[in-house]
Amino acid sequence: MDILIIILILIVIIVIPCVKIVPQAKSYVLERLGSYHQTWQNGIHFRIPFIDRISNIVTLKEIVKDFAPQPVITKDNVTMQIDTVVYFQITDPKLYTYGVENPISAIENLTATTLRNIIGELELDQTLTSRDIINSKMRSILDEATDPWGIKVNRVEVKNIIPPRDIQEAMEKQMRAERERREKILQAEGEKKSAILIAEGEKASVILKAEASKESQIKIAEGEAEAIIKIKQAEAEGIKLLREAKADKSVLTLKSFDALEKLADGKSTKIIIPSELQGIANAGLMLNEMMDKPINK
Repeated sequence: MDILIIILILIVIIVIPCVKIVPQAKSYVLERLGSYHQTWQNGIHFRIPFIDRISNIVTLKEIVKDFAPQPVITKDNVTMQIDTVVYFQITDPKLYTYGVENPISAIENLTATTLRNIIGELELDQTLTSRDIINSKMRSILDEATDPWGIKVNRVEVKNIIPPRDIQEAMEKQMRAERERREKILQAEGEKKSAILIAEGEKASVILKAEASKESQIKIAEGEAEAIIKIKQAEAEGIKLLREAKADKSVLTLKSFDALEKLADGKSTKIIIPSELQGIANAGLMLNEMMDKPINK
């Protein structure tokens, strides 16, 4: 009985560890008698004791690796430090397990050599302004090179580009000079716009003053014309009333004299008297002389 219990305990101790549950986004690489047998996906699995062995546990999630800065030399012989970030995913656990020794180290070394090759074809200014091109070329090269390892490179990003100190100082001076140049240009443009606005304002002011003077003169002329028209209308109305009242010729003559008197009071120095009025005036003078003479008895 004791022996049976011992056997059962041994079976439990041996069998239970052979039952494996593979979680989501994981894969187990199984070897049988030292050779690759199969890849376990998520779920429950059983391995044969002392015959099967789990060679590798592989994650299927996307992996992010930030590699240390690498010294690279540009086409114009400037040495700088560049560090990269590689985003990759294991697509074939078998190839990942048996394709290369220490895959992460292999990817790091491959990234460094690829980066040196790409930067060696670019000058300093191109390197600083062509990150997208560098990232695209590196991703394409790394993805193709890691296919035999069961790795899919999704993205490569150049994280930092660190040029030498003297280059940094020269770049800072250049940027400072560029900022000062832009500031002067903006200031000059502002002064130009201000002068233009002032000139346009003065021009508009002169135009408005001229238009105001013109309107004033027009109004004055219209007022004077209207006054003359009113006077003439009043005179015509007076004559009309006299005619309607059947005034005799002597009254009309007196009115004419009144008009001549008003004309004489004005600024005119010449008075033109119609012939009829002149005859009437001569008759008046003769009558006055006759009345002034004494009558002889």
